[in-house]
Amino acid sequence: MPELPETETIARDLHEMVVGAVIFGVSVPRPDVLREVDAAGFERALAGQPIRRVWRRAKLIVLDIDARPELAALDAAWRIVVQPRFTGGLVVDDGSLDEAERAYVCVTLTLADGRALHYRDVRRLGTVALMDRTRFADYSGALGPEPLDPATDDTAFSGCIRESRQAIKIALMDQKRLAGVGNIYANEALWRAGIDPSREACTLSSTELSTLRTELQAVLTASIAARGTSFRDYRDARGERGAFVEQLAAYGRAGEPCRRCGRRLVGTHAVDGRSTVFCPGCQY
Repeated sequence: MPELPETETIARDLHEMVVGAVIFGVSVPRPDVLREVDAAGFERALAGQPIRRVWRRAKLIVLDIDARPELAALDAAWRIVVQPRFTGGLVVDDGSLDEAERAYVCVTLTLADGRALHYRDVRRLGTVALMDRTRFADYSGALGPEPLDPATDDTAFSGCIRESRQAIKIALMDQKRLAGVGNIYANEALWRAGIDPSREACTLSSTELSTLRTELQAVLTASIAARGTSFRDYRDARGERGAFVEQLAAYGRAGEPCRRCGRRLVGTHAVDGRSTVFCPGCQY
């Protein structure tokens, strides 16, 4: 599933590639991915409107439509809110997209300059929603703070995490506590911080929480620099793979030696039903 680094990469790419472009037409060959709007309403709201901004919130890619540029981004009349989930993604097509890739297109925004912005989703588990300002504010307000926001300092991070009696890995991935962290980067941050993923969050000391925040921010930043992690489906807005997989120290490495102490990494699904990889020698 695209997490914070992957959605941040896509949002940055799209901001460079499509801001200012006018939506000439809309097609929705697979309307089951739409939320809060039907295909006809989606087209009525967007056709003829400019894309003013593309940005990320949590694991969402947000396109501001028809915001007056002299005002703040919150003046956007509409927001397209894309949640890629496991196999979804946005790609800009200048006409050279492989025909096989078009087989999975669910939504297309045809731009006035001749390009197309496709939402592709092999399994159609992701969603494309259309929200007005008020609805988006409510939706976003239910999510936790951003881990890379300067305001998420040690005190704020501790306030999000420390009261939970859940396993620390589960607490990190709770989007109402902290936005954008998923399975890959929870595994990596906990390995870097030397913390057992199954420990109750409330048992972590202030020092451990500070270290965890530092390592989480470091791994997210490093992955953004590498344009995300691609195992199977993730592609950026240009259709390219992310390179951070080469830097992973825990996720996907069960049975291999720990890069810190040399013990064999353990893989389990006992913590939260998802793949958790940790070192029994130096995570405690």
